[in-house]
Amino acid sequence: MEHTNNFLNKNFNPNNCNILILEDSKSINKILTEEFKEKGYTCFNAFTIKQAREIYGDNEIHYIMLDLNLPDGDGRELIQKFEDTPTKIFVLTAENNKDLINESYKKGIIDFIQKDKDFFHKIDDITKTIERLEKNKLSTVLVVDDSKIIQLQLKELLENRYYNIKVCDNTNNAYKLMQKDDINLIILDVELKNSNGLTFLKDNQVEIINRRKIPVIIISGQIDSSIIRDGLKLGAVDVIQKPFVPEEIILKVDLWIDYKRKEKEIEKSSKLLNQYKETVDRSSIVYKTNPKGQIIYVNDEFCKVSEYTKNELIGEELNILRHDDMKEEFFQQLWNTIKVKKRAWKGKIKNKKKSGKTFWISTIINPILDEEDNVIEYIAISKDITQNEMVQDFFKNQLSTSNQNLEHAISRANEYKKAMYSSNIISRTDLKGKITFVNDQFCIISGYTREELIGKKHSIVRHKDMKSEIFKDLWTTIKSDNIWKGIIKNKAKKGNTYWVDTTIVPIKDKNNVIIEYMSIRNDLTELFELHDEIENTQKEIIYRMGEIGETRSNETGNHVKRVALYSKVLAEVYGMDEKNVDLLFTASPMHDIGKVGIPDAILKKPAKLTDNEFEFMKTHAEIGYNILKGSERRVLKAASIVSYEHHEKWNGTGYPRGLKGEEIHIFGRITAIADVFDALGSHRCYKKAWPDKKTFAYFEEEKGISFDPNLIDLFFENKEKFIEIRDQYID
Repeated sequence: MEHTNNFLNKNFNPNNCNILILEDSKSINKILTEEFKEKGYTCFNAFTIKQAREIYGDNEIHYIMLDLNLPDGDGRELIQKFEDTPTKIFVLTAENNKDLINESYKKGIIDFIQKDKDFFHKIDDITKTIERLEKNKLSTVLVVDDSKIIQLQLKELLENRYYNIKVCDNTNNAYKLMQKDDINLIILDVELKNSNGLTFLKDNQVEIINRRKIPVIIISGQIDSSIIRDGLKLGAVDVIQKPFVPEEIILKVDLWIDYKRKEKEIEKSSKLLNQYKETVDRSSIVYKTNPKGQIIYVNDEFCKVSEYTKNELIGEELNILRHDDMKEEFFQQLWNTIKVKKRAWKGKIKNKKKSGKTFWISTIINPILDEEDNVIEYIAISKDITQNEMVQDFFKNQLSTSNQNLEHAISRANEYKKAMYSSNIISRTDLKGKITFVNDQFCIISGYTREELIGKKHSIVRHKDMKSEIFKDLWTTIKSDNIWKGIIKNKAKKGNTYWVDTTIVPIKDKNNVIIEYMSIRNDLTELFELHDEIENTQKEIIYRMGEIGETRSNETGNHVKRVALYSKVLAEVYGMDEKNVDLLFTASPMHDIGKVGIPDAILKKPAKLTDNEFEFMKTHAEIGYNILKGSERRVLKAASIVSYEHHEKWNGTGYPRGLKGEEIHIFGRITAIADVFDALGSHRCYKKAWPDKKTFAYFEEEKGISFDPNLIDLFFENKEKFIEIRDQYID
């Protein structure tokens, strides 16, 4: 039956994927079916080879989960039948026959799944492999080898995993193919008939490694230290000896193709982040100052509203815009908030343009802090509210004119009222806070009708994140005949969140007695949502970078996630404030980012490292620090500390600097415990997972030696939380 390409889109859709589960155990067959269907796959079930023939005779099958021992025959019969077809097979077996596994890989089997105690935990890995296979259709591998046999072996092996394979036997043709096609990985032989692979790589290093960033795997029949050294120095990612093990080639090609995919995802996220910044720049008034208040950045909207050029503003202080009506006390309070308290300030500022005209802005000024809570800069995002302020001022002035005709004044008042009501969110309450009036804009943003709002209190839209102290201050202010201003987070009828810049004014009668309260609001929801989106994008980029570091050493994304969660728990019980807990949680996934600079020959070595190899491995801490240390962003600075110090030991015998005791930053001390706890309890290529009893005994022994004794006490007091996280995110 013809096999069609349903998966050529970048976004894989499991609904288009048909899986045949051929397994005579009814319980295993049922569980596999339920798991695959839950993830969106279409499943067909067979318990015998005869039933399987009927199913694939009538249906297009993309993947087969195949048990070898079946009631009416040997499953190898199907392996042979589908050997030269696009249908891919996962073998399910209780056997562990290495010869059978190697032979099966040569015949196009995708993976060999052992039916052991961890079998059902492997189903998620199968679905990830399927998704990766379908994405492989978008990747091209260039094989440069003068042996037709090697070309054919690699072509069959990798085309079985849906890669597009280009082959050639000399470097001239390799260069032409590289210019013609989008090559994602190169497998390069060293000894070619008329040329040398390493010479080709050296001559084209800038093009292949630096500009196109193509991973190169060197293969050679003779491998010595010079080939390994020269290949890695020229930028190759690995060196493999011929004759190669098919499984090794598959795993390493998959690893580097997946690495490049994740690298592109990070580039995409970075590009998206820049677009968010551009969106803010186009839609808002944005400026930044250094800690002394000198302007270091303004966007075009700022120049437009102020009438100054960027050259006229950069290096100046903001008082270049200061209006005579703005009192010194106002700015003292502003600076006390952002400089002393180091909190965001929100409010309205009256400014003066270059021409002398007045303009008003509603502003949020946020201090940007480093890991030691020192102010790096201040960033402000503002909105031009000049028109609203002028309407209100004129409205106030007109009503106070004693010689104006009463009828004319009322007419004008109604017109200004209409203008204000159409552009603002308005409500009025009685002295007990019960709503007596809302305008259309209030109903639109809250989702409630007037009938649902009148007679209720504003708590009907109150968000749970708003602390009661804010509203106590609000009522104290307005009952004292003062105007209250602030930003409030509300919840609409449908549950969605919205933010409003709020001014509440006490309204008095002719005897100067307060009779009601009037609230005037501007919608800031889009601004806050954009801020959250930018922050979440930054965190995702950092997490993905952490995953890249772990991918190099064949560790899973769950290792990154677990270390972050362990670090968060330990920071919380240590008493760290919420801001630093979140900072460590975000930064800790990058503790091993320096591993990107360690060669695979060392990083993936299954045996014990030599002394020289271990010394080289230890450099990953300093490599990670050097990658991150230049950033002024708090999270990346924190990540540089974690990377640099998570291998230091309490007694001073750690690396890279031999720090001792509290010389080690608390972030490094916490991440060290989290990383070691996860490493001991996880399988690695060079060791099995330790049982809990052995792991906890190790931490008891190393208390005050490798680890901070106070943190170890907290670790044991809360070890159930660590076990719960480990079991929830098990590999």
